[in-house]
Amino acid sequence: MKWDTATRYKMLLEINNTIVTQTSRESLFKALANELRNHFFYDRMCINLYDEQAQSLSYFAAADGIEPSGILTKESRPLAEGTIARMVVQSRQPAIIDDLSHYSDLSSVGAMVSAGLNATMAFPLVIRNRVLGSIHFSFRKAPEFISELTEVLTDVSRQAAIAVDNMLAYTRLKKLNASLQRQKRYLMASNYEYKQEDFFYASPAMTETMRLIERSADSDVAVLITGETGTGKDYLARCIHQMSPRRDQLFIKVNCPALVSSLFESELFGHAKGAFTGAEKTRVGRFELADGGSVFLDEIAELPIALQAKLLHVLQDNHFERVGEHRPLNVDFRVIAATNKNLEDEIRNGHFREDLFYRLNIVHVRVPPLRERLEDIGLLVEKLTQVQAEKTNRPEPVYSGGAIRKLGAYEWPGNVRELKNLVKRMMILRPGEKITGNDIDKILSATGTNRQKLPKEVSTLADAQRQHIVQALIKTGGIIGGSNGAARLLGLPRSTLQYRLKKLAVQPSDYNQEK
Repeated sequence: MKWDTATRYKMLLEINNTIVTQTSRESLFKALANELRNHFFYDRMCINLYDEQAQSLSYFAAADGIEPSGILTKESRPLAEGTIARMVVQSRQPAIIDDLSHYSDLSSVGAMVSAGLNATMAFPLVIRNRVLGSIHFSFRKAPEFISELTEVLTDVSRQAAIAVDNMLAYTRLKKLNASLQRQKRYLMASNYEYKQEDFFYASPAMTETMRLIERSADSDVAVLITGETGTGKDYLARCIHQMSPRRDQLFIKVNCPALVSSLFESELFGHAKGAFTGAEKTRVGRFELADGGSVFLDEIAELPIALQAKLLHVLQDNHFERVGEHRPLNVDFRVIAATNKNLEDEIRNGHFREDLFYRLNIVHVRVPPLRERLEDIGLLVEKLTQVQAEKTNRPEPVYSGGAIRKLGAYEWPGNVRELKNLVKRMMILRPGEKITGNDIDKILSATGTNRQKLPKEVSTLADAQRQHIVQALIKTGGIIGGSNGAARLLGLPRSTLQYRLKKLAVQPSDYNQEK
């Protein structure tokens, strides 16, 4: 066998051309093995990967050729004393043994000899001064020109190291991309419920709100959406994103009440591997995920005031650092915030930063409660029924004029969300049937939410409601909003409580203990 310079160059070129197009470990190893067999014969070939931290070995792919008993049964194995692989990895030098019977003291030799392998040539895979592992060629009979073959396989091992390193990098990127795609699907999973064509309205109040959204959507200014619980603030935030030039990028929702101080920076900014106990890998924060897209800060008034300062800093500077890193990350996202509270009251009570309010309140969108858009109830019932019928594959209930009038006379403290739940309930309980005004009375009464009864009953209910609210005002000293206010004690949005106070002619100032 003659291995002159031209032959070696041709061999390495053919190896490179064969393996460069491979996209998996198995196909790369098989292509390399087949190409090498065209140039010399071996009885077994394998590639070990070395994990320095775990001090272990694993196979890059299934070995080619003879399989010594016990060697291939473990996916990962310790880098044990007395093995040829350990000798090669630690010394970074080839191990050439032309007669394995003289090395019975090595723990890996016995199985090889029992399988009929009598000679082996092992080479380290080194790239950028880092040991990736080792490549082994074993033979029943020691090859001729072993010294010359050692030189050739030293060159092959260098090329194999590059190929293995590239494949490992490709595999890591593929896994990272798959992880990001899963994360993207998770983050956008609820978007199917927020199709613009499924948002129904006809009232002047809602029409004006949508005009404001459409005018502001194609800009990059911050938008503050306010409105009672259940009015659709989350939906409208997504509408703004979908109408904007950022629609092809991520819409990242941040649930502010869930952001505790200890996790605030990790959740929003991300963290580096090892930044703290339990940080086993680098985590991309929500702001970084939103780069190029939109961030929706839901229930922004619930964010503790100490954390509001950190949020303001990012919104002003458009950059931050991951926890455990000192490299600033520049971000470009649009901010949309929402709350069911009056932020100006929260500022006066010392619960919200005024500078953050002005940063968020460039465009203010107030979503009217359902009681201010009664013209929409008939349309909403019709369209929501159609949507639910399609989802559940059930016939649509038919609502009489009396049923629609009863629904229009109801206060709807839960707004559109409450109406949507009622439509879902009717689809389950009364598919394909006619729904009358009496049916609506019974259903609302059965759920404990009916407010439209006989005058005597209405008076009794109003008195009970008034007493309940008065007790809350007495306990809070006439304070309506804030963490110690009557609204929170009653579990109501501030605006809903104010509406009921006006309706019941209750003056909160009458219960101010300082008067």
